[in-house]
Amino acid sequence: MNDDTRVAQRRQLRVDLRARRRALPATHRIAAADALAGHLLALPFAPRSGYVAGYWAVDSEIALHSWQLRLPSECVYCLPVLCDDQRLRFAPWRPGDALVSNRHGIPEPDVSASSLLDAESLSLVVLPLVGFDEHGNRLGMGGGWYDRSFAFRHERSAPPHLVGAAFALQQVPPMAAEPWDVRLDAVCTEAGHFDFTSSVA
Repeated sequence: MNDDTRVAQRRQLRVDLRARRRALPATHRIAAADALAGHLLALPFAPRSGYVAGYWAVDSEIALHSWQLRLPSECVYCLPVLCDDQRLRFAPWRPGDALVSNRHGIPEPDVSASSLLDAESLSLVVLPLVGFDEHGNRLGMGGGWYDRSFAFRHERSAPPHLVGAAFALQQVPPMAAEPWDVRLDAVCTEAGHFDFTSSVA
């Protein structure tokens, strides 16, 4: 398969999975967010303290509010901030704190650059995704923000743990990983979780 064909297939897969996700009824979304929180908190490497990051759910992504509210009191919840070097930094955020819309219209904390944390400062990051497979490969939106931000994980096993969050229907057949793709440590859905930390892709 040539590069153009692979790119076209991934583009169509994103369209199909996002449509499938949008079709879920509200009652399922609410129940799924609650179930997801339980699976995230039950991960064997779920931190009891330190900085953890989530995301602001958009475009029918599975929501993280239930997980945020149930985090241990010593954990500090953060949201990603897009930076000019095409990488993510992270800022502590609590409901009611100021937000601004980034270039994609996604809310992010309204803080000074000096308040931002590097990716290496976090204990765990929950990432949004469009699709995932049984080996920990993640299909994102194609912008590469998370892959660039956590590229250091290619060279060394280092915090933070990276966990994808999705609805169960977003699982896809095994995908070929691109050289720049950063593999997930786990994926949690409303139905359960996949732990890849002791498996080989």
